[in-house]
Amino acid sequence: MRVFVLLFNARTENEGIHTIQSGDRNQVLMFESEDDATRFGVLLEAQDFPSPAVEEFDQEEIIEFCRGVNYEWKVIPAGALEMPPENNVENTDWQIDADQISEKAENSESDLDRIRRQLENLL
Repeated sequence: MRVFVLLFNARTENEGIHTIQSGDRNQVLMFESEDDATRFGVLLEAQDFPSPAVEEFDQEEIIEFCRGVNYEWKVIPAGALEMPPENNVENTDWQIDADQISEKAENSESDLDRIRRQLENLL
C-alpha cells in the first residue's frame, strides 16, 4: 500500500520527516490520501512551519524506518480530518543551521556589491 508523509528539506542532507510527539515518543503520520496530506501541510504552514513536501512511499518502508528509530506510526484514512496539535516542538532536527543562513546572506551581499561596482564602472 502507498502512503503519503510530510518531509522538510526533502532530498537534502538535512531532510526530516514530520512527527507528532506522543508522550515521550515521536509518531509519523501516514496519509492514505495525497490531498489529506497536503491539507495537513497547509495547516502546519499556518502554524509558522516551513512548507513541507508531500512524498509518496510504500507503507512498509515507512514502518521499517519507524521501527529503526523507535517511532510510532499512525495511518490516517482517506477523508479523515487530521488536525495538527496546537503545541509545537521548539527545536527540530531538520532546521537549517544558522551558520549556513549567515553564510548564504554574506555571499549574496558580496555578489550584490560586485555587481554594483561593475555597473558603476560602466557609468
